[in-house]
Amino acid sequence: MDTLAATELLARSSTQTSVGWIGYLIIGAIAGFIAGKIVNGGGSGILMNIVVGVVGALIGGFLLSFFLDTASGGWWFTLFTAVLGAVILLWIVGLFQKNRT
Repeated sequence: MDTLAATELLARSSTQTSVGWIGYLIIGAIAGFIAGKIVNGGGSGILMNIVVGVVGALIGGFLLSFFLDTASGGWWFTLFTAVLGAVILLWIVGLFQKNRT
């Protein structure tokens, strides 16, 4: 891969949206709750929902940045991205928990 192309790819995947850090916490809590409902049928408490949602937003934002301009999205796109990433995160965690038991 060309150095310029690699730099552009990393810069595109690390851009921030217009949502502030308090917005990320709120969106993270909502996304974690929604992802918990989709994957497990229930949430995991407010703190765990925030953690799952924020980590999921990072995962979803990284994955979608290869296909879309994620920085231009607003609250709704950030929520969609966070839910998508949180569902992926919970699915992967579920795979490891099934293999452990």
